[in-house]
Amino acid sequence: MPGGLISLAVIFFIIAIIAYVLGARGVAGMSAGIGRTLLFVFLVLAIIFVIVGLLQGRPAV
Repeated sequence: MPGGLISLAVIFFIIAIIAYVLGARGVAGMSAGIGRTLLFVFLVLAIIFVIVGLLQGRPAV
């Protein structure tokens, strides 16, 4: 099972699409919300790590 934030966000978006197609709109909305939150957390952490890497003079990889 993948453990990265992006992987989890994609899994939740896939669950949301499947739930929406099957008619479970509440589950679809909740899954999409969780996926969106994970994606935003990933983006914020990525930006922080890039800035910290630039301030330390090392590549941010």
